[in-house]
Amino acid sequence: MKKILIIASLALCCSLLASCEDFLDTKKYGAKTDWETQEDVEKALVALFSFNTNDSEGVTGRGITWFECCSDDMTVGRPQGEAEDIRNFRMSPSNGRDVKNNWKIMYEVNAKANNIIKVVPTMNLDNAFKTKATGTAYFFRGFAMLWLSPYYGDNGPNGGIPIILDTTEPAAMDSPRPASVLQNYDQIIEDFRAAGEILPYYSQLSADQIGLPHKAAAWAYAARAALYASMYDAKYYDVVIEMCDKVMNMTGADKRSLYVDSSDKSKSFANLWRKEQNHSSEYIFSLEGSNTNGARYHGVSFVNAGWGFYNTWGYYTPSLELYKAFEEGDTRRDATILSPGQHIQFMGQDILFGGYSPDGSVYSITSRTTAHVSAGMVLRKFMSPWETGSYSEVSNLRDKLWNSLNCCLMRYADVMLMKAEALIWTKGEGDGEAKELLNDIRERAGLPRNSQATKAQLQNERRCELAFEFQPSRFVDVIRWGLAPTLLTTPLHSVISKGQDGRIVTEEVEVYPARTYNPTYNKVFPIPERAFTGTENLTQNKGY
Repeated sequence: MKKILIIASLALCCSLLASCEDFLDTKKYGAKTDWETQEDVEKALVALFSFNTNDSEGVTGRGITWFECCSDDMTVGRPQGEAEDIRNFRMSPSNGRDVKNNWKIMYEVNAKANNIIKVVPTMNLDNAFKTKATGTAYFFRGFAMLWLSPYYGDNGPNGGIPIILDTTEPAAMDSPRPASVLQNYDQIIEDFRAAGEILPYYSQLSADQIGLPHKAAAWAYAARAALYASMYDAKYYDVVIEMCDKVMNMTGADKRSLYVDSSDKSKSFANLWRKEQNHSSEYIFSLEGSNTNGARYHGVSFVNAGWGFYNTWGYYTPSLELYKAFEEGDTRRDATILSPGQHIQFMGQDILFGGYSPDGSVYSITSRTTAHVSAGMVLRKFMSPWETGSYSEVSNLRDKLWNSLNCCLMRYADVMLMKAEALIWTKGEGDGEAKELLNDIRERAGLPRNSQATKAQLQNERRCELAFEFQPSRFVDVIRWGLAPTLLTTPLHSVISKGQDGRIVTEEVEVYPARTYNPTYNKVFPIPERAFTGTENLTQNKGY
């Protein structure tokens, strides 16, 4: 798979690929007629990963994470007017933040998957190869639409987003939006089911195929699609349980489990985010780490300019509300958030965050600075590649942020939390199996096995366990749980730190005042302006 990602950017230029400037460019969306060999199809499969190549900063560098700025977990670590418009629900369709790239790129992935699904089964190739290629295409068609649907579709007043399949005729591509995003989720679940039926198990992937989708990944993503659909219809919780059970009931070499560090259990959660766990039993689907290519997200959220040692970007920072959500003794808090007065190893340096030299001057600060006062906390969860300063772990270009840690998009703890939620919401608070699932997660975090499996506890465990991970969305969770009118309208806080009598002291500060949230319109975002080129029937989300 590493070899696949290295050549991905080259494959994009190949005439074998289906690409388009506008997502309804029907001429370029026609099925391929010039594929003849297995190599042709392999290049087409490579192109499904194009959203993760080194020129896709707007997808796997920042991308949809700009929408997380609307949640109660995240503040924007650098002055950024367009990000402020997003978080204050004033985003316009022409907003220039690179989240706008996701619509176009994911519909291109959808088109490439459609070509494979339509053409490959008819080719004179080995049946096992055709089956795996088709399963991979079904997976990525579902994946691409799940990337977009929660942010742009609803069950009213807007409806779903365009569904374009391998069976869609060109004349039907520019059709009115589906009446409900549930139609999108139904199609996504169907695609992941189809993928799960024919993809290999993880244990059946050869060494050079590691990183390709497999059965467990398809089933876990079907569960996530059903979880998001459940906000509109509780019957989808049954699908969540079904799909999670498929993952949880695997045995032998394919058994998935929580990672526990056998040498130091107290560091299990922190050490989960090291490259040694890139292919552990907890990582279900990831984008492969590389110091020359791949996702940049890990460095995007760390302190701006990296004290001059490396140009990390400092865009996304934790709120004090997130910090306070962790119970005392929860090892996930310090593994997730770097606070003033704590040390971190960064590019071979020992950094005292928010620290002061004996004369009172600042020698390590955050990106929010006034005189001798530094404000804020930063994300430390994904910083392991930058510890030693070795350019075998991070890009030697020093501002590209490519690194050796896989960008994990789905892991076993998420599967456990999804099933626990479905059990609590369908069988009631206090469900015994849900308690055990939550207690297993709590025990790994160094907490007592005392969960009562209430809705509030599930919500908080999900918040603390998955904070700042690239795809499980706190914003979407808050929306679907009906908590947005409260949590998205209250002020957000951080801390400022300063030197006092040789000590680092902190003070709480309000970073963002209360905002106005319209529950009818603000649960989704405006469709990017350029998506309307070449279409007559696509309609903008109301309120934008």
